[in-house]
Amino acid sequence: MEIKISRIEDLPFAVKLFLDENEGVKVFALKGQMGVGKTTFIISILKALGVEEIEGSPTYSLVNSYESIAFGKINHFDLYRLESEDEAYDIGIEEMLYNDAYCFIEWPEKIVSLLPDTTVWVNFEMNDNLERIVTFEKK
Repeated sequence: MEIKISRIEDLPFAVKLFLDENEGVKVFALKGQMGVGKTTFIISILKALGVEEIEGSPTYSLVNSYESIAFGKINHFDLYRLESEDEAYDIGIEEMLYNDAYCFIEWPEKIVSLLPDTTVWVNFEMNDNLERIVTFEKK
């Protein structure tokens, strides 16, 4: 499936469509160049899931964890600065990925072998009109 985001005002609709299409999925691997909108998309998802206090990108801490009254635990990973899978183990990533919490992972290619088989891969691209094109496919 493909979602086109032309303006930041389109995000709530795009996120609702994304969540509706991926009902029951808990782990999402988001790929795309730096600056293409992965973090902004995740922040919009967090808002849609009822998170009120959002810290932004966990670039230095690697993970921000949130609690939603309606949806429980939600983890936002930014693995850009991750040096190795061993470092991922050190932060307890396996436990977070396999505990039925929502997980949104930026730079997932650094931990491919650790991801559940049910992970939905989400690709972000920007076209010539500066629209964000979000594509995803469930296995």
